[in-house]
Amino acid sequence: MTFLENIVGTFNDGLWTFVVPWLLVGAGIFFAFRTALVQLRMIPSMFKSVVERPKGTGADADEEYGGISAFKAFTISAASRVGTGNVAGVAVAISVGGPGAVFWMWIIAILGGATSFIESTLAQLWKVRDGDNYRGGPAYYMKKGLGWTPLAVVFSIAIAFTFGFVYQAFQTNAIAESLATSFGNDSFTFRAIVGVIIATVSGFIIFGGVQRIANMTQIIVPFMAIAYLVIGLYVVVTNIDAVPGVISDILSHALGFQQIAGAGLGAAMMQGIQRGLFSNEAGEGSAPNAAATATVSHPVKQGLVQTLGVYFDTLVVCSITAFIILLGTDMEYGGEAEGVSLTQMALSNQVGDWGIHLVTFILFFLAFSSILGNYYLAEANVEYLTESRTWLFLFRAVVIFFIWFGAVGTLPFVFALADTGAGTMVILNIAAIIPLSGVAIKLLKNFNQQRRQGIDPVFHRDMLPEIKNIEVWDGSDPVTRRSLDDLKAKE
Repeated sequence: MTFLENIVGTFNDGLWTFVVPWLLVGAGIFFAFRTALVQLRMIPSMFKSVVERPKGTGADADEEYGGISAFKAFTISAASRVGTGNVAGVAVAISVGGPGAVFWMWIIAILGGATSFIESTLAQLWKVRDGDNYRGGPAYYMKKGLGWTPLAVVFSIAIAFTFGFVYQAFQTNAIAESLATSFGNDSFTFRAIVGVIIATVSGFIIFGGVQRIANMTQIIVPFMAIAYLVIGLYVVVTNIDAVPGVISDILSHALGFQQIAGAGLGAAMMQGIQRGLFSNEAGEGSAPNAAATATVSHPVKQGLVQTLGVYFDTLVVCSITAFIILLGTDMEYGGEAEGVSLTQMALSNQVGDWGIHLVTFILFFLAFSSILGNYYLAEANVEYLTESRTWLFLFRAVVIFFIWFGAVGTLPFVFALADTGAGTMVILNIAAIIPLSGVAIKLLKNFNQQRRQGIDPVFHRDMLPEIKNIEVWDGSDPVTRRSLDDLKAKE
């Protein structure tokens, strides 16, 4: 395993030093400029869009109109985003890159908000019907928007492998590590049993399809997020006098004013961007797969919802983990990567030994919801590659194996594969959304023009006839038709 780790690690060093960070930052600045800072100026609209239901629907819009609600789409993407990356990933970033890594996580989230808006809006525009549901994502806008079918195929394979296999292994690895710390048993047998249990439960839900996944995540995600935020805020409030010092450490280390042995400015920046991307996934092309499933009246609404998801993930949940660690430990930075056990120890120093078990409990739900969310994103791309139910069944079986494998695998190797997959997806996805960004800008202008007229925005493909290969936005679905009728009545 060490030989493979060295090969993958060497490749990642080049990828994450010379390519991906600059691509993410550059794309974020470009999209922020082109959208006139949509990720900041339209925050109120984000909150409105996430709770919006299609006009005239009852409590369950999904069953009546097909697709899933904006909130359920948000929870699927949040289930993928808000996971062990928020607990274990932040711990790795701080242990290797020092406190300054937190600052760069914040920066990549703010810049990534604009990137997430572009990719999710495009995914909504070029989504397709899948029975009573919708599906879409980067592969669809690569093919329909750009005509780059080979790139779409390569991206689908990359996301199916990364989210279906590698990210699943990482989630189970974190669960097994936290349970090993709680029970004081880190044997192979113990981890293998944990893996079998998680794989069995996951398999039951995964084989139930997207609606079962959506129904589970809309319950799990709010529950685990609120529980984690409450305990994190407790730690912050009880150490409020130390918070200014922590913020000062974050800023001074991030900007190179204060160096740490082995964790200078470069390490802080690289770790912050790496772990920030792993956590919020902005620009990676994963969240658009969930965004495309939503039933909304205008594509921009899901762009706004998914931007909010980036902020919730990094600026809120990751920050809570960072403050728990920085307030609860006095560690040396710049050494070996430490995962969830660091967060557990930090919390136990603040609230007592029961904090170890509390993190285990919360992390289980964080990771389990991510397993479900990750699987859905992977399945959407397998279905792009093939409609064969046999291949889908085989893919699900391999996913279940990797869920088990993560429990007994090593953290460095799993992390290395995750970074390789994430970096590859970033390059492919940004190569597509930069030339397509003009389309998203047109949609944003259309959205804002209707809002200025006092209209709840609705889109029909005839509004932008120059955009080709749009399948869904023809007014045939009840949601768009009802919104269009309202628009005509107001005119």
